[in-house]
Amino acid sequence: MRIGELAEKVGTSTRALRYYESQGLLGARRSANGYRDYDELDLRVAREIRSLLAIGFALEETRPFVACLRAGNAAGDACPDSVAVYRRKIEEIDECVERLLAVRGHLENQLERARKHKETTCPRLRKSS
Repeated sequence: MRIGELAEKVGTSTRALRYYESQGLLGARRSANGYRDYDELDLRVAREIRSLLAIGFALEETRPFVACLRAGNAAGDACPDSVAVYRRKIEEIDECVERLLAVRGHLENQLERARKHKETTCPRLRKSS
């Protein structure tokens, strides 16, 4: 299949596919007229890259998954290097969650402090009859 067809099937642009190729993640054979020619493995690789990017992986982090598919495995995460990337990503997420929870706790404290400050400095006005 040609690059436009691959892009359509994967749901990306031809420019993105050319970029993946320039980064060594996607390989195209060239036909006699110089057009890129992709096969079903390239389709699987491009889909794997896109799905990993969609959940927050950096392009470089997709390399082990691509290598795993190119090695003939049924899935990009069937290899130890891919599993190691999953583990690192989970650690990164856990660290982010911890930081966010710390920020949330700080904001809750600030909000409570602001509420108490308002109560002591701005007494409610009572209606006089």
